[in-house]
Amino acid sequence: MIVTKTSGMQSAVKAAIFLLTLTAFQAGAQEKITLQQAVDLTLQNNLQIKQSKLSEALSGENLKQSKLFFYPTLNASANLDENFGRNPDPVTYEVVNQQFLNATGSASSNVPIFQGFRLWNQISQYKYQLEADKSYTQKIQNDLALTVVTTYLQILNNQDLLTASRQQLDIAELQLDREQKQFDVGAKTLADLSQAKAQAATAQQNVTNAQNQLDISYLNLAQLMERDPGNKFEVVKPVIDQLGEIQNKYAASEIYAKAAETYPDITVARYRSLAAYKAISVARGDLFPRLSFGASLGSSYSSREYLNADRELVRDPFSKQLSNNFRQAIGLNLSIPIFNNFSSRINVRKAKINYQNALVSEQLAKNNFNKIIYQAVTDLRAAESSYNSANSAYESARDAFNAIQQRYGVGLVNSLDFNQAQTDLNQKQFNLIQARYNLIFRNKVIDFYLGNPLTF
Repeated sequence: MIVTKTSGMQSAVKAAIFLLTLTAFQAGAQEKITLQQAVDLTLQNNLQIKQSKLSEALSGENLKQSKLFFYPTLNASANLDENFGRNPDPVTYEVVNQQFLNATGSASSNVPIFQGFRLWNQISQYKYQLEADKSYTQKIQNDLALTVVTTYLQILNNQDLLTASRQQLDIAELQLDREQKQFDVGAKTLADLSQAKAQAATAQQNVTNAQNQLDISYLNLAQLMERDPGNKFEVVKPVIDQLGEIQNKYAASEIYAKAAETYPDITVARYRSLAAYKAISVARGDLFPRLSFGASLGSSYSSREYLNADRELVRDPFSKQLSNNFRQAIGLNLSIPIFNNFSSRINVRKAKINYQNALVSEQLAKNNFNKIIYQAVTDLRAAESSYNSANSAYESARDAFNAIQQRYGVGLVNSLDFNQAQTDLNQKQFNLIQARYNLIFRNKVIDFYLGNPLTF
């Protein structure tokens, strides 16, 4: 019995260990997200894009409605009245003083023939407005995609900074341990030990700052993807070490000429200008006569009794009254604008002003994009120079630190010079990491404007 209980307890312990291990594994196995997945999730969940697509839907319905204005209209109506006092007799059309029930029904149709080309111009206007809304949605998507790339690269940058900070902390702690041991045996002074402690504290602070910046960049990416910040994830680090392939061979004028035709900010302004131009023709339509064709039919029924030829009170049956009272009509309706408080002409002038404003906005969009392109090319050149300078500075600082470290090991350099060399190396390494990712980002900005995929 004792063996059985011991065996059962061992099995329970093994099961508990297995469950704890499985739980720890699941807790540690965070979801991994690539750059493309981050972009896709952002575009899928972003509320601005959803709002813009709803605006697209409204513009699409406006376009459908403008096309349906060419179709005939058909409407029906019915009335049921209880008449009291003096009322016209619906049968004899005489005024009588009698209570009776009266029912009427009718249907009418109207077809526009000429509206001053207003309907045709409205269709064109709504087409351009729909294209403008589509381009605006594309603009939001492109801006968000570029923001995601920026934030994603910031995470990678902060990850490398955190790794470098931890490496420097390890070195500082090893140095502090060495200084402490030598101080204990009287080989080092209190000043040397204090310098080592200060260096270790600075390295620890750098780790803390790097971790905080990494957490913030992860939070920013989670918010872009409309993701619960409490649902942790990791980004997949792409292969972006081939910086030698990044060459600033771009000419700003060539990039602008290639990208201006498809850049969403410009296409939005272009389509809005076209829509504003058509709005002038729509407003002019109110200055022309309007001609339409109409047709109607109807009948009526009355409960009133009347005297027939034999002087008897009678009431015609329902079907007979509908047949006898059945009426039809067709005709043309011509409306000629003569004077409407100059509202139509003022609307034309306002439409012309809106068109001029739209043209100015379009030119502003082109000018701004031209500035953006030239700035992007200039930034890429500056980032390339900064990276080369940071790389040279880091290599020089690394060589200097290695030499000082060797001399420090044999007592030829004091702790103050050694700590200064280490601090300088740390700073040069951080600068190199930031310059590296800045160069990658500036190159991706050019690819973005050229319409290339935002991938690594």
